[in-house]
Amino acid sequence: MTPSASAPAVTPALRQWLLDQLAAGCVAGDILQSMRGSGWDDAVSVSALNQALAASPMSRLDAEAAHAPIALPAPDLHDGPSLIQLADRDVQVLMALSQPQVLLFGNLLSHDECDALVALAAPRMARSETVDHHTGGSEVNAARTSEGMFFERGETPLIERIEARIAALLHWPVEKGEGLQVLRYRPGAQYQPHFDYFDPVQPGTPAVLQHGGQRLATLIMYLNTPERGGATTFPDLRLQVAPTKGCAVFFSYDRPHESTGTLHGGAPVLQGEKWVATKWLREGVFA
Repeated sequence: MTPSASAPAVTPALRQWLLDQLAAGCVAGDILQSMRGSGWDDAVSVSALNQALAASPMSRLDAEAAHAPIALPAPDLHDGPSLIQLADRDVQVLMALSQPQVLLFGNLLSHDECDALVALAAPRMARSETVDHHTGGSEVNAARTSEGMFFERGETPLIERIEARIAALLHWPVEKGEGLQVLRYRPGAQYQPHFDYFDPVQPGTPAVLQHGGQRLATLIMYLNTPERGGATTFPDLRLQVAPTKGCAVFFSYDRPHESTGTLHGGAPVLQGEKWVATKWLREGVFA
C-alpha cells in the first residue's frame, strides 16, 4: 500500500486493503499507524477506515475480540496485600474482585487533596459531555447530567503528585493516561450505565484511537461523601460502591466488548452533591 500524492481520495484499492486488514484481525489504531507511516494524510486515513468499518462483514464480537492487550494497568496483588506502600502514601485495598478486576482503594487521596481538587475545578465546571460515536468528538448527552472539566496532565504540582501516585500504584506510565476529569453531581444528577472503552464498530472511533489508542482501565476517585445516593453501580456484577471521600474504585477491561462485565454508572444523588475525579488509562501515549 502506497499513498498517491495526486489522488488522496479513498480508492477502491485502499478500501479493499482496509477490509483485508480488518478481516485479518488488525485493530483500528494499528491500521491508522501503518497508514501514517506510509505517508497517508490523517484525514484521508480516518475517512477510509470509517467507510471500511461500516462495510466490514465482521460481527461485533469478531471486531472487539481482535483487540486483546497483553498488559493492563494493575497494582501488585500477588500476595493479597491489605496495604500498598507507595513513596508518599500507604493505600488500602478494601475490596478486590478478580473477574473482571474491580478494586476498591482506601486512603488514595487525603482529605486536603480532595478539597484542593474541588477548589481548583469549581470555577471551570460546565455541562458534562460524552464521546460522539459518529464523529469522534464530544456532545452533550441526556444520559449524563453532571458538570465537569479536565485538567491538563501535570497542570499543577497537586495534579502532578496525584498522577505520579496513580502511575506507581497501577504500574502504568503517566503519559499513557488522560488528564484528570473532575465531575460534580448535584441532587438528581446521574450517569446511566455505560462502558468506558471506545466502541470499535462506531464510525467516530478511529479518530479517537489516534490519540493514545483504546482505554484499558478507569480509576474513579471520590472527592467527598454525598449525604445520600450517588453510588457507582456495576449492574452486571450486582455491585454498588458507596462514594467515600478519599477512596477510589478501579476497574480494567482487556478488550472493547461487553463481555468484560464493566458496564457501570453513577446512581442519582439523592441529597447533597457528589464530586469525583476520574483517570482513564490508555494503551498508548495520550496526546
